Amino acid sequence: MSPMTDHLLSPDARPVLVLLHGWPDTAALWADTVGVLQRDHRCVCLNLPAYQPGDTLQPLSVDAMCDWLAAQVDAISPNAAVTLVLHDWGCFFGYEYAARHRHRVARVVGVDVGDTNSGAYRRSVSASQGLQIMGYQLWLALAWKLGPLWPALANGLTRRMARWVGWRSDLATVHWAMNYPYAMQWLGSLGGLRGVARVDQVLGPVLPTLFIYGRRKPFMFHSQRWVDTLNATPGCRAVGMDTGHWVMRERPDEFNAQVRAWLDAQRPPAQTPSACATR
Repeated sequence: MSPMTDHLLSPDARPVLVLLHGWPDTAALWADTVGVLQRDHRCVCLNLPAYQPGDTLQPLSVDAMCDWLAAQVDAISPNAAVTLVLHDWGCFFGYEYAARHRHRVARVVGVDVGDTNSGAYRRSVSASQGLQIMGYQLWLALAWKLGPLWPALANGLTRRMARWVGWRSDLATVHWAMNYPYAMQWLGSLGGLRGVARVDQVLGPVLPTLFIYGRRKPFMFHSQRWVDTLNATPGCRAVGMDTGHWVMRERPDEFNAQVRAWLDAQRPPAQTPSACATR
């Protein structure tokens, strides 16, 4: 299956937005956002490898994921830097791509996952919150390990957790193969997650960043220090909304208005039109 949806419009001078979802979503997560932003931006929604049912793309290591993203961005916008719009694991992989390919990224919009690999974040998580995070993530990591042997059981475990954490879309699209980032995190699968860049040293200090997060959650995926730093940095902003993890689904009008206003205020130079094929 193609990693992209068909939201890439004909070549023109509008800034390019590359949108990347996380667990357990697909590119369909961004439908409302694309509907609002596509008038002034060329929008391309990528599907994480192995996230679509029947996807021929296999789970990728961090290095391979960054190479894959580099190939997508180079095909989408060979002559101009793009803006990344990211959520959940899309944030993790998108932030690392931005750290490795800063000249290809003009701006970053991160949703609900921030500086999770900073000391400030680790200090902000209580013992109880740490156990909750470890519990649901290990559940999903183990479901990924079980998947090749007992796919029905692994799918059931994955779908149950999706409901427990508040995911409210079609469960038929949720499957065990989506869980590989958690296996990377906790079991060291696919090379693990060691050696990635510190998010708080890339976003904000180097790249203009908008961070939007939900306040109604049992634990956060960012530190207050990072929010304060972004709000004190010219060209950056952090906004909390009265939602859970899926901010763009729970308050789409407010979310889309925040993103559009920030993009308009931080608009990069117009790019030279180039021939980009829909993928």
